[in-house]
Amino acid sequence: MIPDEVEVAPVELNALFGRSVNGWTTAVANATGDWSAPTPCAEWNVRELVNHVVGEDRWTKPLVDRRTIADVGDSLDGDLLGDDAHTAAHAAADEAIAAVTEQLPIGGVVHLSYGDEAIEEYIRQLVADHLIHGWDLAAATGQDRTLDPEVVHAVSTWYGEREKMYRSGGAVAPRPAGVAGGDAQSDLLIAFGRDPSWSG
Repeated sequence: MIPDEVEVAPVELNALFGRSVNGWTTAVANATGDWSAPTPCAEWNVRELVNHVVGEDRWTKPLVDRRTIADVGDSLDGDLLGDDAHTAAHAAADEAIAAVTEQLPIGGVVHLSYGDEAIEEYIRQLVADHLIHGWDLAAATGQDRTLDPEVVHAVSTWYGEREKMYRSGGAVAPRPAGVAGGDAQSDLLIAFGRDPSWSG
């Protein structure tokens, strides 16, 4: 349960989602250079990282429309970027924002891979993913790594009660050994298994 002081009404969570996605699309728009370059996510290069988030965005509409994993099947597997990764990423983000804006106020549950989940919790997961992967992409492509401090605060508050569960389930990497934080952004990145000073 999220403490009362950080509960947000649907309209506020919707705005938070939009800000996190816009931070992501800004990083995509400014991503140039070698898209086979490494990222802070060791298993993904730049193109693979972008494809992952595009996949999340493309999944958002069917899931918030209350479709099941089986309904979607394998239609969103594989490469979703085609010949124009920037356009694909922005189109997927726009679709996700529109779907969340429409469906979040309705409330209820969505059908995720691990079972039914409150739509609000699912959107908070997406906020975190866009925020952290936006930093990943910025770091990998030599951009300004500064994140939206209000989104950082919201994600930090939400994630604080979930870090152990996410790590035990293999959803996030271990905290990097010997890496000190000291500010809200660095502390959050470390909690998500990132080294804030990462260099490819």
